[in-house]
This record gives sequence, C-alpha cells and structure tokens, in this order.
Amino acid sequence: MPGQPTRIIHSARLVSGGSITADAWVAFAGDAVAAVGSGDGWRALARPGCAITDAAGRWLVPGFIDLHCHGGGGAAFDDGAGDDGPDAIGRALATNHQHGTTRLVISLVTAARPDLEARLAAVADAAEADPLVLGAHLEGPFLADKFRGAHDPALLRAPDPEDVAALLAAGRGTLRQWTLAPELPGAMAALRTLVDAGVAVAVGHTAAGYDAALAAFDAGASILTHAFNAMPGLHHREPGPVAAAFRSPGVTLELINDGVHVHPEMVRLAFTGAPGRVALVSDAMAAAGAADGDYRLGTLPVTVRGGVARLAGTGDAEGRIAGSTLTLDAGLRRAVRDAGIPLADAVTALTGTPARAIGRGADLGLLAPGYQADAVLLDEDLAVTAVFAAGRPV
Repeated sequence: MPGQPTRIIHSARLVSGGSITADAWVAFAGDAVAAVGSGDGWRALARPGCAITDAAGRWLVPGFIDLHCHGGGGAAFDDGAGDDGPDAIGRALATNHQHGTTRLVISLVTAARPDLEARLAAVADAAEADPLVLGAHLEGPFLADKFRGAHDPALLRAPDPEDVAALLAAGRGTLRQWTLAPELPGAMAALRTLVDAGVAVAVGHTAAGYDAALAAFDAGASILTHAFNAMPGLHHREPGPVAAAFRSPGVTLELINDGVHVHPEMVRLAFTGAPGRVALVSDAMAAAGAADGDYRLGTLPVTVRGGVARLAGTGDAEGRIAGSTLTLDAGLRRAVRDAGIPLADAVTALTGTPARAIGRGADLGLLAPGYQADAVLLDEDLAVTAVFAAGRPV
C-alpha cells in the first residue's frame, strides 16, 4: 500500500470501471487511491488523523473529466492570457469542480495566431501549477466555414505547417487535443504532424463525408468533436462522420447532452453504436453556473436565455447555438433519466472514456489502487453532494 490512508469513504455504492459494488469503501493516501474494498475491511486501515467519510449509501463515482470546456462561473478560458487571466481560469475551474468535474481540458476557440499562442502559454502555466488542468484543446482555427458554428469566419483558415509548429511550441507539451476539418487543404499533413507530436486529433466543424472522415480516422484522428453537431448528419445514402466514427474502433465520440444539442434518442444511438467510446462533454461557455445575459465566445457576442447560449447580432449566423451552459452532473442525469443509459455506462462516459481519449487511462477515470484520488458522491437523484480532487475535498 502506498502509505497510510489519509481519507476513507465507506458505505457507498461504488460505480467504477463499468460495474457497481454495494457497501463499498475507498481509501486515499495523499493524492492517490490506496485500496478499495467492500464491507467493514476499511476499519483495519483507519488510523488517528485519517479523515472518515460515511457515504451512507450514496453513489461514489470517479471524478468527472471534461475534454471540452470553454469556461463557467461567468469566466471564459479564452481570457486566460489577459491581466486577470489566472483569476478567470480559477473562477471557471471552481464552478466546474463544484459540479463534479475534477479535471478538464481547457478549450480555446478560433482566434488569430498571436492570440492563440498567448492563450496556449497561459494554459501551459495553469497546467504546470495545477494538476487538475489537463492541458489545452484547440477548437480551430482549421475549421470548415459551412459548419463553423460559433467561430469567427474571418479567422478560419486552412492548416499551415508554420502555424502548426508555432502553436505546438506555444503549448509547451500541454496541447492535448486539436479539432480540425480534415477536408481542408493541408489538413491531412497537419493531422499526421500532430499525431506524431502526441496530440489527440479530433474531427469536427467539418463538411467531410463518410469516406473523408474515415480516412482521417485511419490516419490517426481519434476523437469526433461534439458528435452530430457542426457536421453532416446521418443519412441512409451519405452516412457522414458519425457513421465513420462508429466504424472506427479507436475513436471517441464527444457528446453534449444538454437537451439542446442532441435529442435523447440520438444519445441512445451513440451509446449503442459506439459502446464504451462515448465521452460526455460540456462544451460549456462562461455562462455555465452563471446567470442568463450577454457574453462573448471568442470574438463573437452571445446571448443566453433560459440557459441556452446563442450567437447574437451576427447576420446569417444569428441564433446559432454557441456552446452550452451545461455542467457534467446535469449531463449524467439526462443520460440516465432521458436517454435510458445504464448508470454504469453513463459514469464511464464521464470518467474512463475521456481519460483514455487523451492518454491518461492508466491513472485517471477509475477508483482503483494507484489511480488519482478523484471522486464524487451523488445522492439518489444523482445530484452532487461532495467532490474530492487529488485526495482533497473541493
């Protein structure tokens, strides 16, 4: 055992790794899981100074991992390079932590290269200071204009080797994911460069059909950014990128389960078509965990009404969905309640699957010995009642 336990959570219904264990306990030693069991075995590990948490029958799950999040609590991660950058990042992180997201990849929208370089450097600083920040996700600027969603069309462009090299360097090894449209000129060369650099390449905001998307996945792309959104839909003669992702066993499908982006029946279809490969994401912008009102997503104005974020005052794009105000605990509840996804599968989509998608499946996403001590307690209605990150209460 790696050291004496510093915290024990007992009498829980443990959901981890696709299975449910009754009357379970988990012991943390510092920031790692030391032991897991069921019954009264935890009592032999308790020592003076060890914090004891009685779960009293609540659900105990690994901490949620968000691959795709732009902010929260009124703060945008794109503001991380400004004078108030660390505070903005901190506010957004705190909001997501309160809803069970213990670790996340900071997503950045399309911007000019100097701005992206500064923002990637700010994320690298945050990741070096805080292990709960997993790195950066560049969503753009190599996206298809037809499916640009809430990205500034004036800043979209085809991949250029100099841009790719400069942005990789700016990330200082913390660039985890990059969404691009593989049909753009130079995109496949960029894809191969990024894969060789250890970046998870995601297909998204794309006009690619089935064959082009499949070619990208065969070349090493391993994620489909917010499946069904900002791409051609499923069609019986033109199956599109979603079907290509279903066909490709190594591909993770992001899904925004906020009741706005995707119908519950399509959520069910994704879990059926790609079992064990769906990652529930928030795609949350600054208004997540904050009030309705006027915001910005990158350079574009956004209006939030009734918790739904849409572009404002942008001509033909006005009214387009502009990210979400979702938190992952709400995504979990919708998956179980509205789409009928078994709880163990829905929890995996928030934990083990996203961890594997960015190469962290060996230490994140499970409550098992040697894994990071990230955990969430949920009540009978799957509402968050306690969060632990790196062994500490949040």
